[in-house]
This record gives sequence, C-alpha cells and structure tokens, in this order.
Amino acid sequence: MPEGEHFRRIQAAGGTLNGTTWFDRTNYYETLPSGDLDLALWLESDRMGFFLPAITQEKLDNQRSVVKNERRQSYENRPYGRAVETMLERAFPPGHPYRHPTIGYMEDLDAASLEDVREWFDGWYGPNNAVLVISGAVEPDAAFTRAEHWFGEIPARATPTELAVPVLEEGVEGAAVLSDRVSVPRIYLLFHAPPFPDPGFEPADVLCSLLSEGKSSRLYRSLVYERKVAADVSAFAWPTECVGMLWVVATGRPGVPAAELEAAVTDVLDTLRADGPKSREIEGARNRARRQLLRQLDSVTRRADLLAHAAVLRDDPDYLNRVGARYESITGDEVASAASSILDPSGRTALYVVPMTEG
Repeated sequence: MPEGEHFRRIQAAGGTLNGTTWFDRTNYYETLPSGDLDLALWLESDRMGFFLPAITQEKLDNQRSVVKNERRQSYENRPYGRAVETMLERAFPPGHPYRHPTIGYMEDLDAASLEDVREWFDGWYGPNNAVLVISGAVEPDAAFTRAEHWFGEIPARATPTELAVPVLEEGVEGAAVLSDRVSVPRIYLLFHAPPFPDPGFEPADVLCSLLSEGKSSRLYRSLVYERKVAADVSAFAWPTECVGMLWVVATGRPGVPAAELEAAVTDVLDTLRADGPKSREIEGARNRARRQLLRQLDSVTRRADLLAHAAVLRDDPDYLNRVGARYESITGDEVASAASSILDPSGRTALYVVPMTEG
C-alpha cells in the first residue's frame, strides 16, 4: 500500500485514527461509521500481516524525525516536560523496563537501525500477541465473522519471551532538583503501589480520589484552600502491568519554596496514614472513582481502550463488567491499608522542578 494511503482512506470515510505506546502495550485505534467496519479491519490486518516488506530506510528516517520532534515538543521544550522521565530514572534501577521513557531518548532514536525495526515488528506484531476490540454499533456475531475473514490468514509468530520484572518496594532518599523554564516550583512524589492486575489496585485508585479528586479532597482542601501553598494538586495511580506507581504532584504558588510545598503534602499524607480515612470520605471517594469510570465508558473509543487494556494486562476483558461493583464494595479498611502501605515514606521518590534562578 502506498505511503499515507492508510490515513487517506480513513479520513476519506470521515474517520479518525491514531496510535499510542505506553509501558506495557502499543495501541492502534480507528473511529469510523459502523458501515466501514470492513475498511478498518482490512487496513489493520494489512498492517499486521503484510507491512514488514514496506518498512524502508526512507520511511524509518521520516518517522524517526516525527518522533524526535514529538519528544522536543512534549518533553524537552515543555514546562515540567522532563520531570516524569527524571523520576523514572530515580525510582527504578538501570535495566528495569519501567525506568526507560516510552518515547525513548534522542540517542535511542538515532541508533535505531532498519534491521532493529524490522526485527522488532516481526517479533511482536503477530495475531497471537494482539487483542482486537470492536466497540460501537455492531452485531457481535457479524463482527467476529468479519474479523476472522480479515485476520484468519495471518500466521501466528513465535510467542515473545516475557520479561522478569523486579517488584520494588524501596524509594530513594532525599529529593532531586531539576531546574526548568518555569515560573513556580512543582513537586513530584512517586510511591510503589499495586499494579493494575493486583486486587489492591482499586483501593489505591480510591485512595487517590480521596486525596485529590474534587475541591473537598484532603490534599486540595489543605494545600490550596487552607494553607494556600499550592495552586493545584493531583494524585493518580498508573494502571501498569508489573510494578504499580502512585503519583502525587503539587504545583506551588509564587514565592512558596519546593521544600515547603513537599512538607505540606507530607503532613497530609502522614496524617492520613496515622488516623485513617473517615467514613464519609470513603463514600465520596468511591463515588467519584466510579463516576470517573462511567464517564470514560460513555466514549466508544475510550471504552474500546479500556477493554483492550483489561484484556492485555489482566487477560480478562470482562473486568469492565465487574469493576463498578468492585468499587462499590471497597471498604474503609481497604483504603486505610492502602494508605498505610503505599504512602510509607521509605517507598517514596521525590523530585523538585524549580525555576532556573533557583537551581
């Protein structure tokens, strides 16, 4: 297929498409009118089964430039853009797969050869290493039939070897300082936490909601309204496969040093660990977490993404049918236990991003 033809055909049908890569999976998705299901399946089966001979040095160089430009825009030239990869470098030892940013470093992108890319594609892009999700106005039986028609002839490939990923519990003492072109400091705290397939993931997610979701949440109320040391604060658990991460990120107000901001955050976290959550907090956090999930399920594209995520990382796409009840059943004791174990200072890694004049 000529270069760019995939995009042109989707756009001509009134559709959109994109692709994403994260720690544990690569994701291609297309949104089209339901009558164009065959178009999407044909194009994706062509990519999976017959794209390898079309990978040329010219195409590699072109896409290398695209990704390098994306890295400049999203990481190197964006305020606070280097923070996450700096945190990963601190929190994970050399060789750990979660230490490396998904987009890679410039030297990685420069070093990738045509042979590297072809070997990677041949090793991972097989039907036995993929999940196909069709979401929207389709009849299930017809969708399965069409999927078999387009993908059935693609041969299975050797199953990739699973990596042994070390599970970490210890953090890094002290805080690193990263100077950036920013006007106010921002602090990042990373705690090792249960990963997405672990039964402890949902209590950790509710804990994040309790900490920062909504203006009545503990961190927001204390740091933004009462102490007035932060302009914004958030807490979130990444749904990774092997090693979980719970993040707390707070942006300071002008004139508030990063160390003072971290002390205020730590005070809230330590109080929660010592005293546990209140019953009304649990109910509110549980409801907010469920509401956020339902908002995502309202989107056909996001629903497909969540199904794929559960299928790949949990081997359980039916998880989405049960997760609402799981959130409803989370108890105060579960959240208290999550706070006690996850927010332990010994498991924390910290970073201050400060204006260059402060570095």
